[in-house]
Amino acid sequence: MSRPTNFIIEVANTHGGSLSYLMDLIHEYEEFKDFGIKFQPLHPDRIATSDYQWYPVYQELFFSPSEWSSIVEEASKSKLVWLDLFDTYGVEILGKNLNQIHGIKLQASILYNAEVIKALEEMDCSKLSLIINVSAIEKDDISERLEALQESIGPKEVLLEVGFQSYPTELEDSGLNKIKEIRERFTNPIVFADHLAGTSDDAIMFPLVASLFGADYIEKHVMHSSHETKYDHFSSIKVADFRTLVNKVEAYSELPFKPFINQKEIDYLKNSIQKPLTKTSLKAGIGININENLLFRRSAQNGLTVSEISELKKAYYLLATDLEANQTLKREHFKKANIGTIIAGRLKSSRLKRKALLPIGQISSVEKCIQSCLRFPESTYTILATSTTEEDAELKGYTYAPNVMFHQGHPDDVIQRYLDVTRRYNLDVIFRVTADMPYVSSEIASILLKSHFETGADYTAARHASVGTAPEVINVQALEEVKNYFPNADYSEYMTWYFQNNKEHFKVNIVDLPEHLIRDYRLTLDYQEDLDLFEAIDAYLTSNGKPEDVNELFSYLDDHPEVAELNSHITLKYKTDQALIDTLNRVTKIKSH
Repeated sequence: MSRPTNFIIEVANTHGGSLSYLMDLIHEYEEFKDFGIKFQPLHPDRIATSDYQWYPVYQELFFSPSEWSSIVEEASKSKLVWLDLFDTYGVEILGKNLNQIHGIKLQASILYNAEVIKALEEMDCSKLSLIINVSAIEKDDISERLEALQESIGPKEVLLEVGFQSYPTELEDSGLNKIKEIRERFTNPIVFADHLAGTSDDAIMFPLVASLFGADYIEKHVMHSSHETKYDHFSSIKVADFRTLVNKVEAYSELPFKPFINQKEIDYLKNSIQKPLTKTSLKAGIGININENLLFRRSAQNGLTVSEISELKKAYYLLATDLEANQTLKREHFKKANIGTIIAGRLKSSRLKRKALLPIGQISSVEKCIQSCLRFPESTYTILATSTTEEDAELKGYTYAPNVMFHQGHPDDVIQRYLDVTRRYNLDVIFRVTADMPYVSSEIASILLKSHFETGADYTAARHASVGTAPEVINVQALEEVKNYFPNADYSEYMTWYFQNNKEHFKVNIVDLPEHLIRDYRLTLDYQEDLDLFEAIDAYLTSNGKPEDVNELFSYLDDHPEVAELNSHITLKYKTDQALIDTLNRVTKIKSH
């Protein structure tokens, strides 16, 4: 809702002591219903001494009480009447016409006039509004006067006015600069009294600006459009200009309160915005990378905006259908990804016999791994995937929980085994975990999954993570492509290499983890030293009632370096065996045709 700007028509002394001028002026401004109109009843002997330079003018401006009664009565037919009080005579005029007066004003020069204030104290002012002009008054003194006058006179409200008359009144004298500070310190309505030259453009512009600055009332000097005006014509405008001012203020003052966004600008943006289009053809099952997969053009096609696509990505949506180049994207082109966790494990380990069944605390190491994986975010299925050999069938009894699936597949081709699982459960994205990771981190999994969808990656992994704490995130569509390139993936247990060694074919996303999740500890199970470390960790967590959280593990190992050193001498073969590295680089690289 807009804040209304009220007007007070300031008659001041334009009438020059002519009652007929004043009546004609009231009639000329009759169209401005319920505006304020302000008069200055004064007595030459009560406002000044006879030696004061303006004393003869005050004599000329004097109206009798009966004349003032007729003026107030006529003005009150269409206006809210205000009286500018300079002396006790003005207070007497107020008293004689109290029921027809809306409010009173005290100029800054009258704020300490004990005569006037005492006379007002003896009158019932509870239905009057009071304007106090604060020109040349410090803010602390404004507070004091505000409180004192509120208590002694007891008006229904007090308004604070800025602006004073000077000949000439320059822009810097206007008081416009005070509105903001007064608004910040006081809750009272603000009146802006304009005294700029009535013949200048500023006579209309400045009150308009003051309204936009926050003035609640505009007090504007006016004069009759055809009668000769003897006094106060410098700051006064005629009725046509006043009408222009009112219209402009009413139109402009609503603008700051309009909605932040309106329908026309919504329509403009809708009709002119460059829409996201596919840069190339895209396959179902991939994530969208806004920077790499999209171009932007004005188009007659309907489609999603960037923000709408981003929201879908945040909610873990992938493409549900193939798209050609230069297509807009629509809601029906996306589907919520079906995410699962596949844990690959066997019992054929040569370095640590049947390590998957070795206990860490109360449960086997493979169950400890499954327990950790069940905490992964967004994962609908958790599957233990092993081979079809008779020996590995024993793992069926070690799935930890009834909702964990058990799958037996190809004994050597791990990629084929994974794809069999993804097809069986209609998975779109998988967390890849190996069963020798008993403390794989759900916190890291969450970070990787979020980044995977944000970047529209095919494959996501952590750059620096303790071995055994970070799963990988893989799009099933990309894994299908790997299988197409490598029908017989002889080194598929090194699945990572098929992605990271072919970055020109797959969107590989390597994530920098936050510092608190980066350590150089070895948390994978391959040797007796690894098992010794895990047993020490489990004993600590169990005896201290700590959660099986990677941060708790790191805190423990940080404080107990002798435990971390149990297996720190063991290296990873695929990082240190140069012959193996050379082989993997050769056999996992997609050959150009």
